[in-house]
Amino acid sequence: MAAAQAVQEMRTRVVLGEFGVRNVHTTDFPGNYSGYDDAWDQDRFEKNFRVDVVHLDENSLEFDMVGIDAAIANAFRRILLAEVPTMAVEKVLVYNNTSIVQDEILAHRLGLIPIHADPRLFEYRNQGDEEGTEIDTLQFRLQVRCTRNPHAAKDSSDPNELYVNHKVYTRHMTWVPLGNQADLFPEGTIRPVHDDILIAQLRPGQEIDLLMHCVKGIGKDHAKFSPVATASYRLLPDITLLEPVEGEAAEELSRCFSPGVIEVQEAQGKKVARVANPRLDTFSREVFRNEKLKKLVRLARVRDHYICEYRVGGGAGVRRRVGGATAPVESQSEAGRDVAWEPVRAHVGSGVPLLASLCRVNRGAAGSRAGERSHQGTDGQVPALLG
Repeated sequence: MAAAQAVQEMRTRVVLGEFGVRNVHTTDFPGNYSGYDDAWDQDRFEKNFRVDVVHLDENSLEFDMVGIDAAIANAFRRILLAEVPTMAVEKVLVYNNTSIVQDEILAHRLGLIPIHADPRLFEYRNQGDEEGTEIDTLQFRLQVRCTRNPHAAKDSSDPNELYVNHKVYTRHMTWVPLGNQADLFPEGTIRPVHDDILIAQLRPGQEIDLLMHCVKGIGKDHAKFSPVATASYRLLPDITLLEPVEGEAAEELSRCFSPGVIEVQEAQGKKVARVANPRLDTFSREVFRNEKLKKLVRLARVRDHYICEYRVGGGAGVRRRVGGATAPVESQSEAGRDVAWEPVRAHVGSGVPLLASLCRVNRGAAGSRAGERSHQGTDGQVPALLG
């Protein structure tokens, strides 16, 4: 019995010790363990694999992927970083720039500004095209001149009082429709995601006058097209108390972990420690510095349970590196059977249509806020988590 439990722990948990990590080797190859059929089976994968949406708002998405290998979790991360298309400033036509920011640096800063535009409504610009069209280009004009404020107090030293337009923000960017774009996009839909991003600072007599062309691209071509600020995944923490921890030891144990991980409760007039929310722990392993407590706790991670976190800069609509992009998943029938989908506002790209078609998604706490949308996969047959 003890041997069976040891094998089960080896197969399902990565154990963190005081001086090392155990069970880090792969265990899912056929023949590794007697009595276990570890050959890959599609039906078993479809049954066990699921996605649970834990948290969702305009700036971040957190969901769990259960029943997969690290390679698949990393594929989601890499697709988000490099394969999801967004709109970004590609060309800057500088007519006048007398600020202290050089033209090249200014153009680089403009390229990092998140643009509120759905890239699925635009085409990729053909290589070598000098002039953009309404189907592949968004055009913005930035024309700001700094002047002195005639109403400023004589003894004032505050630049905000002395000068007018001495700070150039993204709110000064004006969308210039090309072709029939004014009819296709309602007013206010094409704009920078944030209107308070500082572009440059000016002094009286200095001026910036330029024209920007935004095109569709992916992070693999340039980092400015990357849709997320951070994209990460980690294994689900698993904390087990091997013996009851009571009294002052319970309070001391709670201080060894991140806030909210260990909760101290009153039971029969005694303070008793219990594991409240292990997923909040960062595994600092502070408990191993306590000679008494380190023998009472087992720290581990669930081998096939990945916590995926994607964060963006905020704002509605499509956002990039300092913003991000969102797109839900729909329901679709495949191969004569219904594949149930719940809407997930996550950009995972078109690189995993097969994985997406096998996925079972649970909305969790955040699912009720996710809207539905119909979208066909790139191959026209299977649904994909697309942007």
